[in-house]
Amino acid sequence: MTQWEYQVAPILNHVAGQILNNFGQDGWELVTITDNGSGNLVGYFKRPVSS
Repeated sequence: MTQWEYQVAPILNHVAGQILNNFGQDGWELVTITDNGSGNLVGYFKRPVSS
């Protein structure tokens, strides 16, 4: 069974593409982006745990 690790990170609008690409290069898959209620975006990422 695949085990996952998770990361929660702020996503700054003016560099969102760069932030998402950096996480992707490190093996993180974007699960969702939400607004935290004050106009700031938060990204939720997952990747398989290395054994």
